[in-house]
Amino acid sequence: MSLHPSLQNYADAWTHSVEAISELVSPLTEGEWNQPTPCPAWSVRDIVSHVIGLDCEMLGDPRPIHTLPRDLYHVQTEGQRYMEMQVDVRRHHTAPEMTSELEYTIIRRSRQLRNESRDPSTKVRGPLGSEQTLELAMRTRAFDVWVHEQDLRTALRKPGNIESPGAYVVRDLLLQGLPKVVAKKAGAPANSAVVFDVSGPVEFLRTVRVDAEGRATVDSAPSLGPLATIAMDWDTYFRLACGRVSYAAVKDRVKVEGDQELGDAILGEFAVTP
Repeated sequence: MSLHPSLQNYADAWTHSVEAISELVSPLTEGEWNQPTPCPAWSVRDIVSHVIGLDCEMLGDPRPIHTLPRDLYHVQTEGQRYMEMQVDVRRHHTAPEMTSELEYTIIRRSRQLRNESRDPSTKVRGPLGSEQTLELAMRTRAFDVWVHEQDLRTALRKPGNIESPGAYVVRDLLLQGLPKVVAKKAGAPANSAVVFDVSGPVEFLRTVRVDAEGRATVDSAPSLGPLATIAMDWDTYFRLACGRVSYAAVKDRVKVEGDQELGDAILGEFAVTP
């Protein structure tokens, strides 16, 4: 295996999730492909199209030349327009077309990963013509496919893999967004701390500390006098942070101790994914 050691974790996580997605959708009937998912405005077919499309871009395939319909009201930004292109171009594909393209894309990407010898800092094509490092691109793909695997599991009522390798990639990326949520969006005061206590198969305790200048950092040391402590299970945490559910919908699964108003403000702005 020529893959750089720092990339192996992301390759393993991507492989585990994308193969699970293939297994989930292979037996679906034509009608089941149109099931809505927790991912806003996307069906089962749309999510699989998105997974195929972005992995094709990782392979260096040209993007489709396609004009989006004007009535896609959920598409508001350039970033959404970019992502929607790979989805809309496959909206009329049949179930066999979808599964065969997914399987072929997985084969091609798996071969690419087996032969990947580039340094993690190598620049590769990113969304909207941007450049990003190979490490960031692979981390983002591992994150993306795990979250979308969970979208599909919810839509198809087939829960599972909530603590698979991709879950830990997702945990680490979501934690990076916590300081902004606490300090900027929710306006936690200077020289304060907020503790997050997450239980379940992916268990962790993290403290977000806001310094005298209002800058926030996150660490694993407990705080002796936090302004608020927010406790929930892992399933609720990632769904809230990924914008799959609203705070109002899961309030009975979240416990806030201390400053209730601050806790509510944090949880109302908890989504960190676009």
